Amino acid sequence: MKKLFGTDGIRGVANEHPMTPEMAVKIGRAGAFLFKGDKSRTKIIIGKDTRISGSMLECALVSGICSVGADAYRAEILPTPGVAFMTSSTDAGAGIVISASHNPFYDNGIKFFNGNGCKLSDEMEGEIEKLIEDENIISRCRSIRETGRVYETGDAGNSYSDFLKQALPGDCSFRGMKIIIDCSNGATYRIAPAIFDTLGADIESLFINPDGKNINENCGSQHPETLVEKVLEKGADLGLSFDGDGDRLLAVDEMGNVISGDRILAVCAKAMQQKGTLKNNIVVSTVMSNMGLMVALKDLGIKHVMADVGDRYVLEKMIASGAVLGGEDSGHMIFLDYHTTGDGILTGLRLLEIMREEAKPLSELCKVMTVFPQVLINVNVKTKPDIETVAGINDAIRSAEAQLGEKGRVLVRYSGTEPLCRIMVEGPSQEETHQYCRRIADVVREKLGA
Repeated sequence: MKKLFGTDGIRGVANEHPMTPEMAVKIGRAGAFLFKGDKSRTKIIIGKDTRISGSMLECALVSGICSVGADAYRAEILPTPGVAFMTSSTDAGAGIVISASHNPFYDNGIKFFNGNGCKLSDEMEGEIEKLIEDENIISRCRSIRETGRVYETGDAGNSYSDFLKQALPGDCSFRGMKIIIDCSNGATYRIAPAIFDTLGADIESLFINPDGKNINENCGSQHPETLVEKVLEKGADLGLSFDGDGDRLLAVDEMGNVISGDRILAVCAKAMQQKGTLKNNIVVSTVMSNMGLMVALKDLGIKHVMADVGDRYVLEKMIASGAVLGGEDSGHMIFLDYHTTGDGILTGLRLLEIMREEAKPLSELCKVMTVFPQVLINVNVKTKPDIETVAGINDAIRSAEAQLGEKGRVLVRYSGTEPLCRIMVEGPSQEETHQYCRRIADVVREKLGA
């Protein structure tokens, strides 16, 4: 069977393989069978974002879960980190999120959390893939007389909100701070505005009217243009932009500059180091991180550990190294002293807390890191062969690396969730960087382009 799981769960176009109701039944059954094990019952939490196809896949997943004697608990629309929290805090066997994150509405996805609220290892995902095709499970299901049942989780949104607010000091208030929030017509559209309002901030919320098809449409963490305009127009202290499922955050400072994950990571690292809460003085990021982050952490005397792309790989490195802070430039931030997965709202709260404690605007805090010129070009590809085996591509990469020397770097990798090859180049100037990146992208398009 073709590998189903990518960097972040199973993903594809809704109503096309593997995002069909038929496959969702099999995926739900396989996941529930694995996590139920020898137990007589187990609880599986299910949450989703606002996509129109979410209900279709949810019903199919629930059927699969119940068919093996597990109980499905529907959390309705809830950010991905909210599902992780509900899973770990309610003694559930696993959690499932129906979302394609920042992808357009016609895509959807299915991702799992284990009972501890952590994303699955490659090995566990491999077990689920085997079980999906295992006909013996189907025969065993037919022999079960006690099928599972379907329950509602109650007010999961309020429980998750209370959990987030407990991450802040008891006397924390954002009164007097003007914040613009972009909820991308996604899973944070109710929860995020309510939390920041409760904490006293003067907020204005954008893109909070999901209709099933407008999630991430010219909004959210992939499209911050409207947020930038509104921050400048309103003279706001900060803009916060979430993606469709709420596990990542990009910020906009008071000057209208878009602040990506690497700079947020640097700001948080410095603040935590000063407070003595940066356990083991370690920060984890990915191979896609800007060279400027590496330099900033080195100047701060902080050990830097690199992980593969994907917040679950960041988490694995954090656990192995004893780090409590890690993240990706895309905006996934993990504060392991409080949560087990990337959480956009929690990151926004931490950022505001630092601004309040240090009485500095975000633009000033971000001076801790100088961003190296970086160009990223995505090329649609038909197949994903090993890059080093494709004649011409490897030569183009080595040529660029030789010319950049120690003044830059090249990273070419496939997306784990889309049919894309990502070409990233960092260099001494924007012009040179773009030139090298374009050359490699042209070769990739010629050899592999869709």
